[in-house]
Amino acid sequence: MEYGKLEREIHVAAAPAVVFDVVSRPEHIRMWWSDDASLEPAPGEVGELVWGDRAEVAAITVVDVDPPHRFSFRWIAPDGEVPDSGNSLLVTFELEPSGDGTMLRLTESGWREKGWEAAVLEEAFHDHERGWDLFLPRLRDYAPTVVPR
Repeated sequence: MEYGKLEREIHVAAAPAVVFDVVSRPEHIRMWWSDDASLEPAPGEVGELVWGDRAEVAAITVVDVDPPHRFSFRWIAPDGEVPDSGNSLLVTFELEPSGDGTMLRLTESGWREKGWEAAVLEEAFHDHERGWDLFLPRLRDYAPTVVPR
């Protein structure tokens, strides 16, 4: 396996505008992914995702905001560093109308660029696969309950 790009695709029974809000706004992110989130969905903004009682905190930098088509951010930078193109992974949510809902395509890239040794890279990649396989179904179940704003 190459571990260059992690990709997932799910159909969500909600309009692209709703799904965009669900992946980009803290009040929705808290409902399907992290226990807490603070971020402004605007390019260059820095925020954080928090799990547990701050047991795990991930800094994020918003990269691309194109409602309701695309939202991307960088994360998994070395401790104390702001995620940027040279030190982090890039997560992109691409949203496309599909029937009565939205096709969501998630891509997480930048794995090889992290410079991790092979065993660390492989374990981190599989950890993220397990994570997205847990959290994306939660997103799929949560989004249809959101009232469009």
